[in-house]
Amino acid sequence: MLQNLTPVLVLLAVLVGIAFALKWARRRLPGAAGHSGPPMQLLSQLSLGPQQRVVTMQIGQGEDRVCLVLGVSPGSVNTLHQMKMPADLPESPIATPASGFAARLAQLTQPPKPHA
Repeated sequence: MLQNLTPVLVLLAVLVGIAFALKWARRRLPGAAGHSGPPMQLLSQLSLGPQQRVVTMQIGQGEDRVCLVLGVSPGSVNTLHQMKMPADLPESPIATPASGFAARLAQLTQPPKPHA
């Protein structure tokens, strides 16, 4: 009986080893685990309740940058607003406590200043 069980245990051990090797490779190899879409960056987030947030994200690079305002809840992510990023903003803005969601949204929705 034990002789019939040994090949099954060896096969099981090999399969578990392959699963761990694939898991390791997925985390280590570039591009294997990440998303293959446009670059994304979290700009800011505002908590509305224990499980609800409003999040602003920058999607894309260069002239194709878009700012998304997302409503995030446990069961869904909804696009609340989408706007093209102004060209005069830096390529990768960083949100700080002094420039939270309200300040960032006000900055993006202000009309452009006339040039002198």
